[in-house]
Order: sequence, then C-alpha cells, then structure tokens
Amino acid sequence: MFENLTDRLSQTLRHVTGKAKLTEDNIKDTLREVRMALLEADVALPVVKEFVNRIKERAVGTEVSKSLTPGQAFVKIVRVELETLMGAANEDLALNAAPPAVVLMAGLQGAGKTTTVGKLARFLKERRKKSVLVVSADIYRPAAIKQLETLAEEVGVTFFPSDAAQKPVDIAQAAIREARLKFIDVVLLDTAGRLHVDADMMEEIKLLHAAAKPVETLFVVDAMTGQDAANTAKAFGDALPLTGVVLTKVDGDARGGAALSVRYITGKPIKFIGMGEKSDALEPFHPDRMASRILGMGDVLSLIEEAEHKLDRQKAEKLTSKLKKGKGFDLEDFRDQLQQMKNMGGLGGLMDKLPAIGGVNLAQMGNAQGVAEKQLMQMEAIINSMTPAERRDPDIISGSRKRRIALGSGTQVQDVGRLIKQHKQMQKMMKKFTAKGGITKMMRGMGGMFPGGRLPKI
Repeated sequence: MFENLTDRLSQTLRHVTGKAKLTEDNIKDTLREVRMALLEADVALPVVKEFVNRIKERAVGTEVSKSLTPGQAFVKIVRVELETLMGAANEDLALNAAPPAVVLMAGLQGAGKTTTVGKLARFLKERRKKSVLVVSADIYRPAAIKQLETLAEEVGVTFFPSDAAQKPVDIAQAAIREARLKFIDVVLLDTAGRLHVDADMMEEIKLLHAAAKPVETLFVVDAMTGQDAANTAKAFGDALPLTGVVLTKVDGDARGGAALSVRYITGKPIKFIGMGEKSDALEPFHPDRMASRILGMGDVLSLIEEAEHKLDRQKAEKLTSKLKKGKGFDLEDFRDQLQQMKNMGGLGGLMDKLPAIGGVNLAQMGNAQGVAEKQLMQMEAIINSMTPAERRDPDIISGSRKRRIALGSGTQVQDVGRLIKQHKQMQKMMKKFTAKGGITKMMRGMGGMFPGGRLPKI
C-alpha cells in the first residue's frame, strides 16, 4: 500500500536527516522532491501546494533552527502535516441516536459499495457489539439485492428483502420500521450506484436521504482512482450532507493520492479503508498511523489491534497448555500457525505494518515476499494431504506415503521431505519456547518456518 510514495519520500527525507543544519537552500531542494513525490502519487495539485507551503513555513522558522537534530525535526514536521492533511484523528461513526441508527451508503457504480456494506455490518457486529439490519434500495440492479443477501448470511446479520418493483423510499421506510419492531441497533442502507454524477439519480438519493434521516451518510469511493476520487466525493458532497468517506481497494493503491486528497477537497473525514476482498478487510482510518506507514515507520498499533481480533486465543491457549505438559508440537499445530498468519493478511499484510529496517520497507521485498507467500501456501497444502495420524506423528511417513502426499498436494516428494525437516526445527524451537528465556530463543528460531531455514533475505 502506497509503496511508490513511501519509497520516494523515504529517499528524499533520508538526505535531510543527514544534514547537520537545515538552510533555505537544502530545504528548497527537499521540498521540490516532496512536491514531485506527491504529484506522482496523483495527489491533487491544490493539496500539494498547500502541503508544501505549510512545511516550508514551519521548517524555515524557529521550530527547526533551535533543534539539536534538524533533520529529525524536519521529518517530524512532514509527519504532522501528513496527519493534519488526512484529518488529525480517527472519527468514529456517530451511532448514539435512538435506535435504529440509519447509515446511508452512496457512491459510484463499481466502487465496492455493496461489499463495503457487508464489511461494515461485520465490523459493527463484532467490534461494536451492535445488532445490524442491511437493506438494498438498488432497484436498478437486482443482482445487488441478491449479493447483499449473501453477504448478510455470511457475516450473520439481518437481511431485509426488497425487489425492483418497489420504490427506494418505500424500501427504506419499511426496513426502518422492521428494525424498530425487532429492536435492531443499526440499519445499513445500500443505494444504487451511479455511472457518473447524474441529475435524476442525485434527486432520487436526496429524497431517499430525506425519508431515511440517516445519522451517517458515507460516500464509498475507489482509492485507485486517485485525485478523481476526491473530486467525485466533492460532487456528491455538494448534493448530499455527507458525514464521511470510505476508501475501498486501498491495498491495491500504490500511489495514495486519494487518501491524501479526499479530506482537503471535501472537508469530510475518511472513516474507514477497505484492505481486501474478505468480509473482515475493513479498518478504521487513523491519519496518524497512515502517516507513519507512508513515511516507512510502520503501524504497530494497528497490527496489535488486528491480532487481538483475528488471532484465535482459544487455539493459542490450547497450544501453550499442550507445550507446558511436555507434549510435542505436531503438524496439526504447525498448520494452525500457518492459518493464523493467513488470517492476519499473510506476510504482505504483516510486513506492510512493520517499520522499515535499515531504510528498507519490509512490504517492498518484492520477489522474496511473493516466494515466501507461495511457500506458506505449499506447506499448508502438503499438511492437508496427510492423514490425521501422519499429522500427529510425522515419523510414520515412509517413502510411499511421501509420494502419496506429494501427489495429493501437487508438490514434489522433496517438498514433503523438506516440510517434515522444517517441522522438526519448529519442534525444537517450541521446546526452547517453554524453557527459560524461551521467547528470545523462539524469535531467533523463527527462520525454521521457511525453506532454507531462514527468513527471506531483505
């Protein structure tokens, strides 16, 4: 995410941190590089001008000249201005209204609006402990109603049926009545997507908004459209009283123009970002954390929060108890660890949130990271091709069993043998984990999970 911008800014600011003293001349050169980096990231020109001017005002003033480490102070200024540009702090949904609190979702066609409704429903149910009803007022695309029904079933929330013969206002009012009768906390109202800012469609959504009286009106927009995302959000904002923006497909956006432009151009906060296709791939937007990621400083807080929600504590406690009793770390346990890592977004999802090491952003390992991801998938496939008895006791796996497992997993016999060897390394590591000073030894031994007995080279 934002790899290009992170790379450019990191290189630019690295030159500044090496300066013993900042002068107007070297700030001028650096600001030119920052300006180019932002323009290449498809940040809107007015935003770039304002951002660079604000940094210049603060950098050539007393704030930097009195600092013992001017370079570090300059990087801090850039970080603070990035945070300010994106909204300073996370703005939560204002759901403290008399239930049901209605959240209306608007946006262009193809932005991922219906998928976002499903993700937000899951987020509110699991993280905010709210009961949720979802309803589609998209009478122009019957497939959208069916899609939302499927998503509601998947995330375990109430679906209110609708069809193309009904009027959007009638659908919304009936859904709100139903939610009131069932004492449901939140109604998520999906609306018809627009191919462009169409006058008739805008009038329809205005009527829908007036009838539903939502506490939140969220504009869903594709981050990969860059500064166009901000301009479209502004057009919708002129027609509707938007309360916030949801950026989708952020994981595929290497530039970051939308995230840096939306708040400035619309005046509306980014409340959530979509980080993938799965129903749990929605994160609250924290400008301070995003600024850290853009500058290659990582986002450990989000990583911790993600671990709390996605890691299976029951399995972790069960494994710890098993190890303490002196029982071995078998291939069932190994597979569980691989699946837990996958739930956290795989190596890419983890490394995207880790700080750069030696000036190298771990998320940008390129080929090494891709190879490691494939190796993890291969390991899981091999373990899945084993019988329960083989997973519990790999010592019984003979040559003929290895051939059968390789055939079933689409791998080579050598791959199966390598996995069994790696598992033995993991077993030794887990024994150290239960011994004195185990956590340090375990971290040293983590390389045993990867072919060659080491982590991918950076």
